[in-house]
Amino acid sequence: MSPGKWLKKNLFSTWYNTLLTILSLLFIYWMGSGLISWAFTQAQWTVIDANFRLFFVGRYPVRPVNLLWRIWTNLGIIVGLGGFSWGVLAKDATSLFSRRILIILAIVAATCAAIAIPGGIESSIILLDMLVLLVVTAIAGKKLGQKFPNLAGWLPLIWLLTFFVLLWLLLGGLGLKPVKLDSLSGFILTILVAVVSIILCFPFGVLLALGRQSDLLIIRWLSIAYIEIIRGIPLIGTLFMAQVMLPLVLPVDVRPDRVVRAIAGMIIYSSAYLAENVRGGLQSIPRGQYEAAKAVGLNPTLTLAFIILPQALKAVIPSIVGQFIALFKDTSLLAIVGLVDLLGISQSILANPKYLGRYGEVYLFVSVIYWLCCYSMSLASRKLEHK
Repeated sequence: MSPGKWLKKNLFSTWYNTLLTILSLLFIYWMGSGLISWAFTQAQWTVIDANFRLFFVGRYPVRPVNLLWRIWTNLGIIVGLGGFSWGVLAKDATSLFSRRILIILAIVAATCAAIAIPGGIESSIILLDMLVLLVVTAIAGKKLGQKFPNLAGWLPLIWLLTFFVLLWLLLGGLGLKPVKLDSLSGFILTILVAVVSIILCFPFGVLLALGRQSDLLIIRWLSIAYIEIIRGIPLIGTLFMAQVMLPLVLPVDVRPDRVVRAIAGMIIYSSAYLAENVRGGLQSIPRGQYEAAKAVGLNPTLTLAFIILPQALKAVIPSIVGQFIALFKDTSLLAIVGLVDLLGISQSILANPKYLGRYGEVYLFVSVIYWLCCYSMSLASRKLEHK
């Protein structure tokens, strides 16, 4: 379909669609022109330039020994494994680099070059090297995926083991200079809390959903009570209880770090909502699936693991990923309970007398970072659902 025909069909098919299209374009022009004018004539982006490192790594130790090499190494491992996974999963594709992918890579390369202004030429060169690493590992992953067809099934285990390697590099220990967990701040803290909470709340949510449908009365009642009580408490209340109440009932020598308590609060809260999403998927499975599994001799455990759960989880991928995205955005509440995440470091920067009144620049920059992360999760979920 030509662009003219597409416009006529979708935007100018009737007189009221034409009117709505014109009004929408005028509104977008009014908003966009004002934002562009502010960004290029009034905004003072020096607050971003001067605090670029603080936004991403916070106060990660740089004195007396500069440990930022650990951050770059972690990023390199993630990029390399991401490219490898991309190549393995796309082993049957005719080409890894379609026109759309090449455009995206070009935009990323331009962004990496632009980072030389706030982050320094060294940071720009390292990020461009990361882009090259992504391409090289993707090509290697495709070749290995073609040679070993079952390699894709090992990717989840590889990512899980890599997570512990990344955590070791980040926090030290076992031969490396240790870094306290509570010393993490900025975007690193946001990512750490979000990833750990997502990974751990998923099995808890599945168990709660299964418990709510259990034939054992006590298990079903306990699951229902947990879900309904937690869903009736706001997340900020759960975080405050984890930060304030938990230390009161534990001995001083066994009290977990504040970051661990925050992660526990996020898991407790999100698992209750995730359980309801999974329960919706379980209820969508027809009774005939259970009877067919029983007819071929599968016991209840095997029926659940190989017949019911795969179908149920596939049916609720959008709602599960939506909950994960909400959890990622809810990490911004950590700033209220005293942890310096991405939003918390932004508030610390704005408290500096040099940057008073620069709310628009800082919060727009932070919003773009949150949007990129959330949209990436949404895009990945759509591809997974389509597959």
